[in-house]
Amino acid sequence: MAHHKSAIKRMKQNEKRRLRNRIRKTRMKTAIRAVENAMFEKDVEGVKEKLREAVSIIAKTAAKGTIHPNKASRKISRLTKRVNKFLEKMNAA
Repeated sequence: MAHHKSAIKRMKQNEKRRLRNRIRKTRMKTAIRAVENAMFEKDVEGVKEKLREAVSIIAKTAAKGTIHPNKASRKISRLTKRVNKFLEKMNAA
């Protein structure tokens, strides 16, 4: 346990930031799952809408410093690639 006043304050700040980051990461993961669920249900319009929302949320998470910008870019790229593959498949059918 911290004894100095500044160390106690730092612990409180770290805890607040940890919880804030956890909320942002959870929101990001939920958005990604929403895209995957829409693909599973074969909802073409829903997939497009959910992808746009997910990309925005992932970018915001990186902008706030919760995740590394390269990780955000990678997640957006891979998710978009999967959605495009899904849309191609749906258009071919």
